[in-house]
Amino acid sequence: MAVKIRLKRMGAKKNPKYRIVVADIRSPRDGRIIETVGTYDPIPTPPVIKIDEPRALYWLGQGAKPTDKVASLLRRVGLLKKFREAAAASAVE
Repeated sequence: MAVKIRLKRMGAKKNPKYRIVVADIRSPRDGRIIETVGTYDPIPTPPVIKIDEPRALYWLGQGAKPTDKVASLLRRVGLLKKFREAAAASAVE
């Protein structure tokens, strides 16, 4: 099963809030999900990003591919760097 980490839109019209979810690539944007790993609120300045780091790292380790927007959010909070360092350390051992 191919899995992606992507955004699921929530909130009211013209007031978006997003959940960062793990879902099968075949399911629709707001359809069935496997797990919620965080939230993203783009309205305040600066935007609010909350991510459950252990679960996000777990899914990245399982081969889940983040979408472009989610990858930029993970990069902003420093999770992609942690994942790459952990992968490099495990490859050396």
